[in-house]
Formats: sequence, structure tokens, C-alpha cells
Amino acid sequence: MFTSLFCSPMFLLFQGLMANKLTAGDSRTRSSVSIFIVAGLCCFFYLLGAWQRSGFGKGDSIAVEMTKSNAACNVIPNLNFETHHGGGAGMIDDSNSNVKAFEPCDAKYTDYTPCQDQARAMKFPRENMNYRERHCVPEEEKLHCLIPAPNGYVTPFRWPKSRDYVPYANAPYKSLTVEKAIQNWIQYEGNVFRFPGGGTQFPQGADKYIDQLASVIPIDNGTVRTALDTGCGVASWGAYLWKRKVIAMSFAPRDSHEAQVQFALERGVPAVIGVLGTIKMPYPARAFDMAHCSRCLIPWGSNDGMYMKEVDRVLRPGGFWVLSGPPINWKTNFKAWQRPREELEEEQRKIEETAKLLCWKKISEKAETAIWQKRLDSDTCRAEQENSGVEFCKASDPDDVWYKKMEGCVTPYSSEKSEEVPNVKPFPERLYAVPPRIENGLIPGVSAESYREDNKQWKKHVSYYKRINSILDSGRYRNIMDMNAGLGSFAAALESPKLWVMNVVPTIAEKSTLGAVYERGMIGIYHDWCEGFSTYPRTYDLIHANGLFSLYKDKCNLEDILLEMDRILRPEGTVIIRDEVDVLNKVQKIVAGLRWNFKLSDHEDGPLVPEKVLFAVKQYWVTGGNNSTDSE
Repeated sequence: MFTSLFCSPMFLLFQGLMANKLTAGDSRTRSSVSIFIVAGLCCFFYLLGAWQRSGFGKGDSIAVEMTKSNAACNVIPNLNFETHHGGGAGMIDDSNSNVKAFEPCDAKYTDYTPCQDQARAMKFPRENMNYRERHCVPEEEKLHCLIPAPNGYVTPFRWPKSRDYVPYANAPYKSLTVEKAIQNWIQYEGNVFRFPGGGTQFPQGADKYIDQLASVIPIDNGTVRTALDTGCGVASWGAYLWKRKVIAMSFAPRDSHEAQVQFALERGVPAVIGVLGTIKMPYPARAFDMAHCSRCLIPWGSNDGMYMKEVDRVLRPGGFWVLSGPPINWKTNFKAWQRPREELEEEQRKIEETAKLLCWKKISEKAETAIWQKRLDSDTCRAEQENSGVEFCKASDPDDVWYKKMEGCVTPYSSEKSEEVPNVKPFPERLYAVPPRIENGLIPGVSAESYREDNKQWKKHVSYYKRINSILDSGRYRNIMDMNAGLGSFAAALESPKLWVMNVVPTIAEKSTLGAVYERGMIGIYHDWCEGFSTYPRTYDLIHANGLFSLYKDKCNLEDILLEMDRILRPEGTVIIRDEVDVLNKVQKIVAGLRWNFKLSDHEDGPLVPEKVLFAVKQYWVTGGNNSTDSE
């Protein structure tokens, strides 16, 4: 196109007319210069056009057209990532008649959880907590509208203030302030909830309780980095572990203790809706350095110790299991617990018996708290277990857990490919050390070299994100989700005490990498994005999706995935989608119907790379369309 402009007959005629006006003395000199310049420009733009048309990789022609089109990489050139709480519903620009505008859902869906709906749960068996597990709505019952925020919703406080205070309007449920009043879980003060840091087993505060645990468990030296809190309440244990550089994955069911997981996430503490029931936990084998139950009401001794065996599957060799509350030290406490001595004695007997079967050694029992450590010596343990007639799990992949029934068998210490029990480095060294699963060749197609290259690439990507969004690591974003986490290198590049990342590995991902993510000292979960995520609405400040829509484009409706992203994203939260330009073109058409401001940006290496990045900010709007007030 540039060649045709400079070498057209009109341009040459214009040049000839100008030359006729020159004096005879100047004519030859200036004419020669003009001809030289025009010829040079013609050659330059001819070569440029030929290079653009030639392409050097998949999708170059699409990338060029995208750059030339009106839907180019500056749809909204001045995207604002700050919270400003400026308006009501935020109207959609529907000038494009092809855009499908999504309407708000009814106000009754403000806290809608599509796979843990309370009314739907009651249709399922109560045995082994089956009714509290995931039961997603069928395709024909899925909502195709936008979940509204409650009237008066405000941006949560920044960490660390958020640990102790949550705006009442964001989760307006007072039942726990009455039910757990003497246990210091939560208190209502004016227009905020205050969290004193107490719990059923630590009414004097989580800090003192953790100090007691730290006298036995090496919590403060980086050896213990990842923790699992079963039946977490409002996650005060995890909240207070954070300053000790321990990150806890907390879970609790959506039950009569209304909004406990919602409170945890409003506080900026990692948590999901979940329960130990009939299905395996959505975590890989040998993931956690420590597991914890504080009066969590899980019947550990029942079903031949099945729940303890499931904890054993996800606990690393050398890891710790903490049990606080009944039946520990039942001889002293049975009257206070108002339970029969015989019942408590039998419960503890079963727990001790199962622990011995699992090669767990009790290293402490003080007051109502007992601590076991999983043995590191796999050979000795295996011999003892075989002599005891233990049934070992026959599944070839202990990480294959999505909707798989929990078993009464014991998971072997390590894969058949490597009988050696791998050890990890202390944190933060383990963040970039080669994970043992990669070092031992247990993730096909991933080598130490490709792992290092992945880290290098994501440092570059995140640096680019920070150029676009300068407040990315300022504390503006606390709860971050990576929807297709791979090896966790995006999260590693962001590592900061101001934030945490939920690393999600899709169940259909080509490589099962979540175990390596945990070995790096980060947390995550398996999930299928054709279904709703196990969380409340408005629980994440930033959502990142790399290659997710390419992965799912033939698996389920992309519209459903984007609506789910909108459900779990806070008002004024940010989305970053990195994908092939042809896929992003489809995504962009759906996004145009959401209440998001967005812009499509070129790859950091330039416009000819077929991969693009879509940046978006969810508009602030609430039920009734009222304005908000910043919580800070």
C-alpha cells in the first residue's frame, strides 16, 4: 500500500510539475535529488510491504489484519486499573449490533455458587457429607446473566488491614457473630466486621496457638511452606500463618455457618468451598508440608480411617498433621465436651491405629492438641505396612483425582518410576529451584532446561504486564487467580507478601503440573472450567488466563467461562487474557457484552506475533445501581 502511494502516476505528475517551475540552473540538481529520494522511498516501502506479507509464523496474516482493523490494539486506550467507585450500572456500548449484551441476574443470586447451591444440595444423600460436595447445575439450568454485587458493596481493605476488618456490606451476615461470640471468630462493629484472630480451639488468638505449634514444628525456617486447613471456619489460622511465610489452602463447606469461606476471601486469605466427603480432594499427592484440623468435626476414625488416608495422600513425607480438639486428651475433657467417655476413647483408638498404619509418628500431645509426623523413610515404612496387611492403592496416577471416589487404600510414598522420596528445599529457595518431579522426569515433556526457560519467559511477560498496569504489584490486587497455571511461573514472577495466587491446573491440561507448583512452595487446585469454581462471587481481584480459551474452545461454551470469570471477579477487578489472536477475536465479541472496559494489546515482541493480550477492568455496578464508597 505504501508503494502504490509513492509510485502512483499522480505523485509522479506532481513531481514533474514542481520540476518545471525550477530555474534552469537549479533544475538539474534538484531534479536529480528528487528522483533519488522518490526512488529510495519506493524501494523502502516495497520491501516493507513484501516483508509484512511474507509472514514468519502461524497467524501472521491474522495479526497484520488485526493491527490494521478498527478492532486493533487500542479499543479503550486509557484503561484505568485504579478503584474509583465512580458510577452505577455502567452502560454497555451496543453500537455494534452483533454484540450480545448480558443482563443482570435477579438480586437473589448475589451470593450464587453454581456447584454448591444450598437448595440443590438438599436433594443429595447426607451420608458421608455427599450433599455438601460439588453438585453443579445441568447445562439447561445455567445462568446466562451477570451476578450483581450487593447494594453498598465497597472495595475490600488492603492487606494487612483486611486480615482484621471486612466491610459489612460485602458479606452482610451476622449469624457467626452470635454463634461464635465467645470463641472470638468475628465481631460486628458499626459498618465493619472485626476478626480478633480467635478460633474454637484458640479463643485467645491464632498467634499464641501457632507459637505453640512452632515449638514442635519448624514453621519459621522455611521448611514448612504449604499447609492444608480442613474445616477452616473464617481461616484465622491461615491468616496468621501468612506473616511466617507459610501459605495455607483453607476449605470449609457452604453450610449453616453462613459465608465462612466468603469471609476468608474478603480478608485476603486463600480458601475454597469444600468438604471431606466421598470424593478425593482436588490436590496432588505429596503436596502439603502440614495439614491441620482445629475442632473441624471431621470423623477421622470412621470408614476405616478413610479421611486420614486421604490426608496422607496429599501430605509430603516428613510432613506434619495437627489435630486439635476431640478426642485428644479425652480423659480430661470429656465432661466439658459433653460426650461419653467410651465414645471418645474409641474415636482416639481408631485415630492412633490408623496413624500407625500410615507410618505417622506422634511427636507431641499437649492439652487438646496432638501432632504427628509422616515418616520420611519410605523403605522401612513400606515393609511395616506390608507386614500389617495394608491395602495399597492400585491407581497408577495418585494425582488423578477429579470426581474420583475416595478410597480406603494407602497411597504409596512415591511413583513407580522413582522409589526415591524427593525432598524439597526450604522457602524461598524452592521457588526457583528445579522441582523434584521435574528433576526426576515425572512430568513428561518437562525438563530442567524447559522449566528454567518457562520461568524466564514469564518474568518477561509479567514485566510487560507491569508496563501496561503499573499498580500490578502495589497491593491493589491481593487475591489473584491463574486459570491455566502450567508450572506456576506467572505466580512465581509475581511473588510478594502483598498478594497470593491460586494456581489452577485444568483437568484437561496436557501436562499434570500441579504437584510441581506445590514443590515450588505455592498453592493451587485442579478444576474443569466447563463448570463453576468452588468459590463465592466477587472473591478475586485479578484473574489471569493464558491459553485457556484455546484449550477449551472445542470443549464447552466460551461464554460460560467468561460469565464464570465475571462472577468471581470483584467490581473494578482486572482480567488479563493471553491467547492466539483468532481465539481472542471470538473472546472479545463476548467480552463486549459484559460490563467490562477492555483493550487488546500486542504481544510484547511486537504486532507480528500472533499471540495478543486482552486487558479488562470490570465496571462497578450493584443491585439497584447505587454508587459505592471506598472502604479505605
